[in-house]
Amino acid sequence: QVQLVESGGGLVQAGGSLRLSCAASGRTFSSDAMGWFRQAPGKEREFVAAVSGRGGTTYYVDSVKGRFTISRDNAKNTEYLQMNSLNPGETAVYYCAARKDSAIITRGLNGYDYWGQGTQVTVSS
Repeated sequence: QVQLVESGGGLVQAGGSLRLSCAASGRTFSSDAMGWFRQAPGKEREFVAAVSGRGGTTYYVDSVKGRFTISRDNAKNTEYLQMNSLNPGETAVYYCAARKDSAIITRGLNGYDYWGQGTQVTVSS
């Protein structure tokens, strides 16, 4: 199995930036696609961004395009989410996710097999 551990969350003022990291351990393939989701209190988990197995293709939910950047360092089995110009509406628990045996990105929650425990991101006004 694969263990995913997020880090980098915290409190940031509106308009500020955070960089989330997701470190993968255990048996994993760096060629598998990975993604980020977020879940605000009382809401369903929402797709944020995904990156293909080799990092050459990315996709973002419309609301974060131009502000967020997903990337990965396969040599370190680490995924990143650079978040700029954050707004309070993006306060949520952010989850790292990884696919199993697929390098193709997907926005579907069920397309991911491994999940981190989440890291809290709080954006203040």
